[in-house]
Amino acid sequence: MSETFQRPIAARVRQRLTEQPRLMQILAGPRQVGKTTLISQVLGERPLASFRMIAADPTALPEALTSALLNLPNVHTPPSASWLQQQWLEAAEAARTWSASPQETSLATRLPFVLVIDEIQKVDQWSSLVKGFWDADRARGTPMHVVLLGSAPLLMQQGLSESLTGRYELIRMAQWSYAEMNEAFGLTLDEYIHFGGYPGSAPLVTDESRWRDYVRHAIIDPSIEKDVLAMTRIDKPALLRQLFELGCSYSGQILSLDKVSGMLGKGHTLTLADNLTRLSQAGLLTGLHKYAGQVVRQRSSPPKFQVHDNGLMTALSSYGFEEARADRSHWGRQVESLVGTHLLNTADADTKLFFWRERDKEVDFVIEHRGRLAAVEVKLASGSSTSAGLHEFCKRHPDAKPWLVGSESLPLGEFLQQPAPYWTR
Repeated sequence: MSETFQRPIAARVRQRLTEQPRLMQILAGPRQVGKTTLISQVLGERPLASFRMIAADPTALPEALTSALLNLPNVHTPPSASWLQQQWLEAAEAARTWSASPQETSLATRLPFVLVIDEIQKVDQWSSLVKGFWDADRARGTPMHVVLLGSAPLLMQQGLSESLTGRYELIRMAQWSYAEMNEAFGLTLDEYIHFGGYPGSAPLVTDESRWRDYVRHAIIDPSIEKDVLAMTRIDKPALLRQLFELGCSYSGQILSLDKVSGMLGKGHTLTLADNLTRLSQAGLLTGLHKYAGQVVRQRSSPPKFQVHDNGLMTALSSYGFEEARADRSHWGRQVESLVGTHLLNTADADTKLFFWRERDKEVDFVIEHRGRLAAVEVKLASGSSTSAGLHEFCKRHPDAKPWLVGSESLPLGEFLQQPAPYWTR
């Protein structure tokens, strides 16, 4: 990996931190997608006196990042409210000093001070504490940006909705795209289809045993055990793990929760639906609804399982890279799943993703963006350049844009270059 590679989203973070502070910035996303690395890269471009980065759990940081750039506490027990208050007050004082110091730039263009708090969810009652500190600073006119990061998406979402409504902007980070993995690590399209977009796993793809071990123990296990089971009440934790594993193996396929319940030998359809929601919030596995134009009908339809990254699907399967490519049926499912992960991870807040099926007619994915529709069918083999499902859907929805991914007019690699909303234009 090039040491200078930055994800394109770094430009958005950098721009936000040059503006005058108005709202907190929340860098949110699943584990192991590079949130800490990205903010460290952005801070590394600034004068040392213009920022402070602290971590409520320094042991969670990569060793390479525990440098002089980071103001790390000696945390042997969960950090307290008094620790957070002390760090915040020291940063606020540093912000006032920085603002008043002579700088080469004009007053209008000088960089505001930045406080970054990583692993914020480790602090008990963090959201109410942050709310109080932030409101007090706004009243005093403290010239300081605040950026919050956390590796527990569920707890972050809960804290944001409980105390910080109206005080923050969300910058979402998902697993890496094909373009990012190709530029940073040289992954080919076929490798990306199989291994997915977790940057920490990329150097291990030549040793699949090590790669699987990394994905299972550095991503899947902590995501389930720390982000889902430890942060929210789950009545049947074993059932959640079984649902995740089954959903990964069936990514890209439609299964009713009643059928899933039967396959797992359990009779808890409502519990399965709730668990699927939790897995989706953790950035692992989502159940797509059928597009029906009516919310009630969408939610009552059997879900289409969709992983957030193909690496999750592969890590729990028995297929090696060459075996997967040789089995055209399995490879086709991986390709369809990849299209789903791309759409899911590039959808913005105004974009929703569905599937569609009526009798024997089906469309793999339906994108809805601000009232505009696109129908996406994945072409898995050579042959017809048309799709009966696409034709029927567009007949019922004449304004929908039809796309046949994998056709001569839209190769997979070309499709992966554009985000989900693009295809509705």
